[in-house]
Amino acid sequence: MLAIIEAAGWPIWPILLASVIAVTFIIYCLFNLRKSAVAPKELLPRVVQEYRQGGVNRQMLAKLSANSPLGRIFAAGLKNVSSTREVMKESIEEAGRAAAHDLERFVPAIGTIASMGPLLGLLGTEIGMIEIFGSQAPTGSSPAQLAHGISIALYNTAFGLIVAIPSMFFYRYFRSKIDSLVIDMEMQAIKLVEIVHGERQA
Repeated sequence: MLAIIEAAGWPIWPILLASVIAVTFIIYCLFNLRKSAVAPKELLPRVVQEYRQGGVNRQMLAKLSANSPLGRIFAAGLKNVSSTREVMKESIEEAGRAAAHDLERFVPAIGTIASMGPLLGLLGTEIGMIEIFGSQAPTGSSPAQLAHGISIALYNTAFGLIVAIPSMFFYRYFRSKIDSLVIDMEMQAIKLVEIVHGERQA
């Protein structure tokens, strides 16, 4: 592996850096975008039960806010439970937008790396071509320089695609996952509003 990196020349280092960043963000998103971490299925029934047993108190809201993004949305709504349905819904929508923004924190960076990978590979290819043409001399070309230029061109193109393809896959996957989670949180939040205002049975 080290021999391949050496053969690819210095243009490979930005690609390797991008790959490390992409892997870090992908692992972070895989861990933090789990449904059980974002919108636990059992949270709504538990919140409704606690609300009916003891109402809303500071301890309950703090516990909810620390639970998950859905918990923060529920806490924002329950803070305004004594207000009208519209006020409660508005506070939930504001908290929902903030939660969606937090979920998307590193996903655009993965998409950027997916777009940059082929470009960085192309940069390495161009540098390799420059080395190839630079090796041409009136007395003939140097085979060593010619081979070095070709290796820079090919390795960087390949590494750029190796970084870009998985990054694009995970970018699309996480975008779809976030959309699904946001819809799920919206539906559960609407259920909470309707339940506490007596418009729906739990």
